[in-house]
Amino acid sequence: MTLTTALNNAQAIFNNTGTQSSVVSNNIANANNADYSRRQAVLTTNGAGAQVVKIARSQEPALQAAYLSNSSSDAAQQLLLTAYSNLQSATLGGNNNEIAPATYLAAFQTAMQNYSGSPSNTTAAKSAINAAQSLVTSLNNATTVVQNARTDADKQISSDVDTLNSLLKQFQTANDAVKSSTGTAGPTSSATADALDQRDSLLKQISQIVGVTAVTRGNNDMALYTSSGTTLFETIPRTVTFTPTNTYTAGTQGNNVYIDGVALTQGQGASTTAQGSLQAALQVRDSVAPTYQKQLDEIARGLVTTFAETTSNGATKAAGLFTYNGVPATWASGSGLDSGAVVTGLAGNLKLNSAAVTNPTLLRDGGINGNAYITNPSFDPLNPSKPLDAGYSGKLDGLITAMNTKISFDGGAGTDTSATLMSYSASSIGWLEGQRSTATSAAENTSAALSRSSGAYSNATGVNLDEELTLMMDIEQSYKAGTKILNAVNAMLQSVLDIAS
Repeated sequence: MTLTTALNNAQAIFNNTGTQSSVVSNNIANANNADYSRRQAVLTTNGAGAQVVKIARSQEPALQAAYLSNSSSDAAQQLLLTAYSNLQSATLGGNNNEIAPATYLAAFQTAMQNYSGSPSNTTAAKSAINAAQSLVTSLNNATTVVQNARTDADKQISSDVDTLNSLLKQFQTANDAVKSSTGTAGPTSSATADALDQRDSLLKQISQIVGVTAVTRGNNDMALYTSSGTTLFETIPRTVTFTPTNTYTAGTQGNNVYIDGVALTQGQGASTTAQGSLQAALQVRDSVAPTYQKQLDEIARGLVTTFAETTSNGATKAAGLFTYNGVPATWASGSGLDSGAVVTGLAGNLKLNSAAVTNPTLLRDGGINGNAYITNPSFDPLNPSKPLDAGYSGKLDGLITAMNTKISFDGGAGTDTSATLMSYSASSIGWLEGQRSTATSAAENTSAALSRSSGAYSNATGVNLDEELTLMMDIEQSYKAGTKILNAVNAMLQSVLDIAS
């Protein structure tokens, strides 16, 4: 080896270690940056010795796709679980369901039994009316909670749509930067690697809002599609549109979300099929909350029909203790409100009949709707002012029995279609708790899957500080080898100069 060759080798070592140490230092500086992919200086050897030919950025498309999918699933499941938990807390209360309609219904039944046991006791009569009012209030409040949940979901949808549109615009800028850098500086340049990091960071954020599939094309260009195949981004971002609804009632229909003109579907099931928070929010607004609302409405309808007053021949009914705005004046037994069809929003409009509140003994005797509905046997139509039998309990006993007699319920409410009023209200609690339990288990699974895929993706593309420090020590040894060569050449040249002098 000539002295010139030795000097060239030393120079190559210094050039290589300088580039390598710069890359490793950058990796170490970004060790805690989740959006940074590890770089590596790739060496090759030729006639001129070893040299850095490119800066390779770690990429694992398959692991990235798995991470994006799990990110979308987990974002959706966590939002759904939060919605179920909020409904459970706000409408049922603590572990003993202190504020659940079923709890107030049981208390009302107890008050009715006390009144039946002492039908002449005006205090017992008032207590029954007060218990009925508490039951009505609980159903009114539960309806408010459910509709607030729909309003909040609508706001979440609106926020997600705005964020998604913003991210897609940013994605266009990042994608253009990737294409430009790939075409000018090359696909393995530091500038291209930085642009790819930025684009991947935006892709992660998009995946939390909507399920996304990324397709890489020539010149590092990327197109995005939803998990259902709708185009999100192809050269330019596609428009995501939504018109918010400010206030919800039980009959309000929320507006659709459109991506590139295609309506986005909602998720299904407590272990939701939704991908991203957008589909999950649609599910809460249009499926979860309305289903629970139907159950509340059915409990309210059951109260109206169970406590309805009936004419002596049993053919005609009219709302008794429980009524609501828009209630039919009368209906035929076995039809109308008795037919088992939900009355949308009834739980929110339910109230006590003012006549019964003014005169609680009407609950014992009948006659909330006039003399034709009085059942107390001592009533004399020819002498309406005659005092009634204060010890009569037949109507009260009949109402208590009716509360434990099976009636028909709407199948669209998601629970029993034939049950007693008491058991149906308990089943409603069971439905909500069951849905929350299923959502909790599913959320644990999606969280674990996301953690595993995130770890695998990070291990493959992220920075391991121990590995980088070890590599830095190897680079240091290479640098020392270069200095030794340089020192040896220097000593040889000095010896030649000494001989020449």
